[in-house]
Amino acid sequence: MFDDALLARAKALVAAYAKAGTRIATAESCTGGLVAGLLTAVPGSSAVVERGFVTYSNEAKSEAIGVPAELIEAHGAVSEAVARAMADGA
Repeated sequence: MFDDALLARAKALVAAYAKAGTRIATAESCTGGLVAGLLTAVPGSSAVVERGFVTYSNEAKSEAIGVPAELIEAHGAVSEAVARAMADGA
């Protein structure tokens, strides 16, 4: 499903997080879960991947990961401000 170059990058990321003892949570919208899918395609990723959120609608962004509706309204769903709020909420 994923090309070799992407898988190699995901393997390196998973290895780095495992070495650091850090966990990963994803918060996605337009990508529809592909980032989490790529990471979990790596053997051993369960040691670092904790959870993933696919919040395609504005309502889901607010309900699932706490992005303020006012922020989405002010900046648009596809904006740096909303992306940062999604990351914080994950």
